[in-house]
Amino acid sequence: MLRFVDLRSDTVTMPTPQMREAMYRAEVGDDVYGEDPTVRELEELGARMTGKEASLFVTSGTMGNQLAILAHTQRGDEIICESDSHIFFYEVGGIAALAGVQARTIPGNHGVLTPELISAAIRPRDIHQPPTSLICLENTHNRAGGVSYPIEVLSSIYTLCKNNNIQLHTDGARIFNAAVRNQVSVDKLTCYTDSVMFCLSKGLCAPVGSLLAGSQEFIEKCRRYRKMLGGGMRQAGIIAAAGIVALNSMVERLNEDHDNARLLANAIANMDIGFNPNAVQTNIVVVDTTTIGKTAAELAARLADQGIKISQFGDYKIRMVTHHGITGDDIEYTINTLASTVKG
Repeated sequence: MLRFVDLRSDTVTMPTPQMREAMYRAEVGDDVYGEDPTVRELEELGARMTGKEASLFVTSGTMGNQLAILAHTQRGDEIICESDSHIFFYEVGGIAALAGVQARTIPGNHGVLTPELISAAIRPRDIHQPPTSLICLENTHNRAGGVSYPIEVLSSIYTLCKNNNIQLHTDGARIFNAAVRNQVSVDKLTCYTDSVMFCLSKGLCAPVGSLLAGSQEFIEKCRRYRKMLGGGMRQAGIIAAAGIVALNSMVERLNEDHDNARLLANAIANMDIGFNPNAVQTNIVVVDTTTIGKTAAELAARLADQGIKISQFGDYKIRMVTHHGITGDDIEYTINTLASTVKG
């Protein structure tokens, strides 16, 4: 019997029975009026966990990132971000279309920017050049394969920003994966950023939504921009209830996803295709298919025929993401199928 394994993304996770029950019983109100008690509870929980004054429930990580850029910058400014970052690569040019700022992109070391790289890119005071007003980091970094920032690097970048009067925003879509990987609570990472967005709908399994956290003043500004962009939801407590369950019960289990990713990575390393398993830190496995002699599209099609869904990350790169619902048996099936496909 054909097994079906969906490794395209951790966005395909389904809400748990506990989440569905919480959604059914959620107390709701009009969130635009600030009257939804479940949304308020979620936002207070998100702020407390990240060590920030306040947080804002938003429909998606992209919305959270774009609100942060709108609030931190002025039109004509420049932001610095990693060249393969989600903010630059996957957010439909929102930094230009919405905030009216331009991006200065820097290739990082497996997605990780250093204080030295950032310092060299900060604009001097010059009427011919846009002022650098914001640095954006991605932790963990999606296209780099789920790589997380070392805490000492985050600290150094934050100090650099403070010394240059520049704001720092973190796209922390998977920052709980980074916290689990570093064996620290998430506030030990978010203390080194002015604002942070994190997703509830990826590894934490909630069906919808993200949180954006920062100072009270920053969040109130973002709340206004959220309304401008059509993100003011009404009885949103129904979906916020799942987010509360996610934050209270789904963080520590991310270790299971990391273990499964390492199991997959170690097996791929034994397939003699030049893969380094040490590059896999969290729940994302990115494989270069060049030495296999197959394009990403060809390999994805072959695996799909065997019930395994993966993502194409370029002409010769594939991505596999472990998540809730992926079992050890699923990983073994994927390993065996991939091994036979590579040989065939």
